[in-house]
Amino acid sequence: MINFDNSATSFPKPASVARAVSEAVSRFGGNPGRGGHRISGEAAQKVFEVRSQAAEMFGAQVENVAFTQNCTYALNMAIKGIMQSGGHIIISDYEHNAVARPVYALWKMRGVRFSVAKVSDDDDETAANFRELIEKDTKAVVCTLASNVTGRILPYKKIAALCKEHNICFIGDGAQACGVLDVTLADGLDILCTAGHKALYGPTGTGLLISNGRFELSTIIEGGTGTASAQLEQTGTMPERLESGTLGTVGIIGLGEGLRFVRRKTPKAIYAHEMRLCEQFAQLLAQNKRVKIYEPDVRRVPVVAFNIGDMYSEKAAQMLSQKGFALRGGLQCAALAHRTLGTLQQGVVRFSPSVFNEKAQVSALARAIYTMKE
Repeated sequence: MINFDNSATSFPKPASVARAVSEAVSRFGGNPGRGGHRISGEAAQKVFEVRSQAAEMFGAQVENVAFTQNCTYALNMAIKGIMQSGGHIIISDYEHNAVARPVYALWKMRGVRFSVAKVSDDDDETAANFRELIEKDTKAVVCTLASNVTGRILPYKKIAALCKEHNICFIGDGAQACGVLDVTLADGLDILCTAGHKALYGPTGTGLLISNGRFELSTIIEGGTGTASAQLEQTGTMPERLESGTLGTVGIIGLGEGLRFVRRKTPKAIYAHEMRLCEQFAQLLAQNKRVKIYEPDVRRVPVVAFNIGDMYSEKAAQMLSQKGFALRGGLQCAALAHRTLGTLQQGVVRFSPSVFNEKAQVSALARAIYTMKE
């Protein structure tokens, strides 16, 4: 199989990540922060090293880097941590269900009010759409930095400046941006949530919640942290406050090598390589009159969304799988974005390459699409 579904999770992983995971299992089997003995201390040191790498990469203080199971978990912690006591929140109409569903759940169970800002092809207009929705009790704005459906990059720096002006917490979903864009907290983000297993090339089961410490989060999970164990109240010390229970040490150590890989290659070079493949693919598909491409007119991350005639996208993806190509068909867990695009019924097939894909593979995929019959 040739994997062009890297927006879901990157595969293959760098060889260094595989080696790090193997070493973590064989050498660093202690429970970090749970005991003063050597094997616990060695595991804790490795975790701290990865935490420091992430802090340096994203411009944060090391204590404000918390590990999570995935980006969805990080977003839930951030959104519910800010909105637990009620208020108003704004999201965009391009959001993944990792944002839309927690916000809907807060509305249903806690009476949190929410508004959905329209994303325009014009960045200034998009920022103005967010501005118009701000109310007296608006506590947070949450938006994806880049769409997982079309790749459209939202004007998150403009939105961040707007939030700062109104003292509103800005939460960014960086799942599709981190690793291909040079995203840091200096862009104006108060909280950055991202996946470790996508463009950061770490193992699945890894995610990050990175903050600037300006807004304190209420906890949505409490438990053992290895610190202040005599107290029934959850510790207020970061990052332990957000890391109840045993950490996924093996995945975290693997993520550390993924971060090294990305920083060595640089997001800029990775982005350039993957965009060349996307442009090649779009040009090849443009010659096929049966194919419709959904390309935003603004800068995007390396994703191409398309459909083949009236064929349901899931069927098209299944047929391509039988030909040896992995692509994602359907709604990509982003119903809001599809409603905005007008593709809620058909969905789209998503092409998302990685740094390991090559031009010859893209050409082979385009040829396979030409031979497909409904």
